[in-house]
Order: sequence, then structure tokens, then C-alpha cells
Amino acid sequence: MARFVGTKVEFGADRDEFALNLDARELPFIHADGYLNDLLLKYCEAALADRRGDMSQLRTRVENAISSVLPHGKVRVDDVARSLGMSKRTLARRLSDEGLNFTEILQQLRRDLAVRYLDDRKLHVSKIAWLLGFHEVSAFTHAFKRWTGKTPREIRTAGATMTA
Repeated sequence: MARFVGTKVEFGADRDEFALNLDARELPFIHADGYLNDLLLKYCEAALADRRGDMSQLRTRVENAISSVLPHGKVRVDDVARSLGMSKRTLARRLSDEGLNFTEILQQLRRDLAVRYLDDRKLHVSKIAWLLGFHEVSAFTHAFKRWTGKTPREIRTAGATMTA
């Protein structure tokens, strides 16, 4: 792998990250996943439409940083703060100044994404659990029930659409 990418590769890291040369944007996508791209664009556009005007720029930056590590299940405030170029204490203080806290942002983001993902019946509940950073489907189910009062299966069976 190191020879293929031209640098040292670290496996088992807390997040997936790599940088490309600016020229790379001109390369064609040979195996692009159009379905996944359309799906993610739909979720992002819906999330943005729901939140316009009531979100701070810091909250958006925190959510974006969380999203990149969420499937790995290791969302730590220290790592998010570092990715935003600040200390854990600075991040906590700035969030507090806006009446926010990291744990609430993380839980609301997970809940909002869960509701959106459940709308797509092609996504299996185990895949949704993984996308949200849960190692077990049962942990996701318990969290979802705590957030909404219903299980993921109840939401899908009822065909209910919830407001995120």
C-alpha cells in the first residue's frame, strides 16, 4: 500500500484521511458510485434546507468534522477540536458562548441522519447503525428509541415520516 500511494499508510487509525494534489481533481472517476452520490446529495440538501438560518457556522463546522469520523464510532471532542484547529477547551468555550455543547450536537446529528437514512428502505438497519458509528444494531436501536420513542423497525413498518 505504501508503494501504491507513495507514502506511509497507517491502518486502524481513528479516521480515514488523505490528501491529493490539486491536479487530481482533473482525473476521471472510473468506478464512481452514482447511486451513493445521489443518495448523499439528497441527504445533505435536505439537512441544509431544514437547518438554514438557525445554525451557527461553528456548529456546521463541528457537524462536518463529526461526519467524517462517525462511521468509525470514535467521535472524540479532542479529535474534532484538533481538526478545527483549536484546543478542546477553546472548542467547548466557543460552543458554550453560542449555547451549544458537543454531546448535544453529536446526538442531534445522529438522530437527524438516522431519520433520513430510515426513509431509504434500500439501506439495511445494520448499515445505518454503522454509518452512525454504532458497533451493534442493538445499541443503535436503543439510542433511536431514546431519541424518538420508537424503534427503527416501528418507523419503517408504520411508514412514518418524522421531522428531524
